[in-house]
Amino acid sequence: MAGLSLSKGANLSLTKTSPGLTVATVGLGWDPRTTAGEQFDLDASAILVAANGKVRSSEDFIFYNQMATPDQSVVHQGDNRTGEGDGDDEQIVITLASVADDVQRIIIAVSIHEADNRHQNFGQVRAAFCRVMDQDLEEVVRYDLTEDAAQETAMVFAEVYRKGTEWKFKAVGQGYTDGLAGIAKDFGVPLD
Repeated sequence: MAGLSLSKGANLSLTKTSPGLTVATVGLGWDPRTTAGEQFDLDASAILVAANGKVRSSEDFIFYNQMATPDQSVVHQGDNRTGEGDGDDEQIVITLASVADDVQRIIIAVSIHEADNRHQNFGQVRAAFCRVMDQDLEEVVRYDLTEDAAQETAMVFAEVYRKGTEWKFKAVGQGYTDGLAGIAKDFGVPLD
């Protein structure tokens, strides 16, 4: 069963749409456009932010080199370097009840590895999406990126956030021309 499809800026209550949701698997997918250039390597990451909109520490930045929070509430399932095949290219699993109380939002971002060196951007990527599945891996909600992102080398696809006692999903679709460093800077991730 396909989940609800959202457009940019829309949000959905995961708690109301999928009562009993305890583990949310965020699946991200994309297909690089056919090119004679270098292979595309897109990387998913999760950034846990507090009420002030910033990470609490570098441990709140989950990506291929730091694949889980210390409490295992957010776990990256591994790097896919090609985007080949159908379905999710990368997944991030969030155990909702285990997320620390002072984490308000989990930002889901995707960046193009070595985009500047390879002269690559999201305008050269097609069929990009972000979706949330429940613990039975049934799709709850999906956001298909349709914007032209010809200059952007990183994107905040979506966020999973708290609103009172609910967990919600928001389709963001915000591009960055300065790659993952730009996203990291906005959310206070130390890059040294």
